[in-house]
Amino acid sequence: MRKCLLVAATACFAVSFLTISLKAQQTPPTQPRVATTGQPAPQPGLNAPRYGFAVVDVSYIFKNYQRFKAMMDQMKVDVEGAERTLSDERNAINQEARKLEAFKPGSPEHQREEERITELKTKFNLKMTKQRKEFLDRESKIYYQAYLEVNDAVKYFALRNNIGLVLRFNGDPVDSNQREEVLRAINKPVVFQNGVDITPDVLRDLDRGRPAPVGSVPVGPGIPGKQF
Repeated sequence: MRKCLLVAATACFAVSFLTISLKAQQTPPTQPRVATTGQPAPQPGLNAPRYGFAVVDVSYIFKNYQRFKAMMDQMKVDVEGAERTLSDERNAINQEARKLEAFKPGSPEHQREEERITELKTKFNLKMTKQRKEFLDRESKIYYQAYLEVNDAVKYFALRNNIGLVLRFNGDPVDSNQREEVLRAINKPVVFQNGVDITPDVLRDLDRGRPAPVGSVPVGPGIPGKQF
């Protein structure tokens, strides 16, 4: 019974890790918002400076922002490494548990071995819980840092182009067969925009490394979070 519980706990842990690392990876990058043909590409945000306001698709930026994607890819590598380490430790504990069969149930030797294995399992579960929390904290910091960078890039572009108001919107097409997407479209705050989408401009500035976020913290590959 204890073996089953241990295997189940480890399996749940692995699934949780993969959920963290794949959250930002499962959805493929959205199609570019500018034309890729030989014809002159329309400028989605051309009218933003003239009107003094703009819209930006934050979800699209997170899906296509190269720095953010690189940090999440590195985290996925670290998660897989932690998964392998835990799997090896779990197998080692299971091998130790099989040694109980060599002792007579109820004997002092059997009792000592049982207590030792119980202690190993307890330490394993504590380590598993701690590492899961570290990855959750790390994911949160990555998302927050990317949010700060996106916010700074929007502000930088708006001030540079005399834009006084930037609203968030979702530019993804709506699948009429998906109830959630239809409801999202019905409730979206921006019903129409005429050439004030500055999403490509903000994403371009971000991928070029401009602007440098004020008060940023290092979250490059392997930072933050414990490496395995």
